[in-house]
Amino acid sequence: MSKFTITAIIEKSPKGWFIGQLLEYPEVLSQGKTIDELKTNLIDALNLILEVNREETIKRFSGKKTIRRKIFA
Repeated sequence: MSKFTITAIIEKSPKGWFIGQLLEYPEVLSQGKTIDELKTNLIDALNLILEVNREETIKRFSGKKTIRRKIFA
């Protein structure tokens, strides 16, 4: 089984901030004064997007008979 990885594309702004976007989830963007701060902010942004997507999907399937299976633990 292969590992699931997420890659950040990072550039440094002229004002010294690090700006990042996730390769696998391009809608996830953030910034930070350091690369570590950027990484934390990207993880927070990803978690927020996943939470919203999860809530929207639950609403979409509400009242329907479905089967759920975890594919990552």
